[in-house]
Amino acid sequence: MSSKGEDKRAKFLKIYANVPENLRRDIIVVINDKTYSWDSAYFEIKNDTALGRKILKELEVMNLL
Repeated sequence: MSSKGEDKRAKFLKIYANVPENLRRDIIVVINDKTYSWDSAYFEIKNDTALGRKILKELEVMNLL
């Protein structure tokens, strides 16, 4: 992952750490008509999957990162 990608990843992980646990099941993004919660996005992003990178890109487009 590029350093820019690492920056987005680190920013997401920092934001996630501050999301209250009761909100982590809430949907934050839709990719290919499938919904992802904070928890599922965290799993994908933390494990640096292709889907995690797509989620990061979409969150950036949405100005959440």
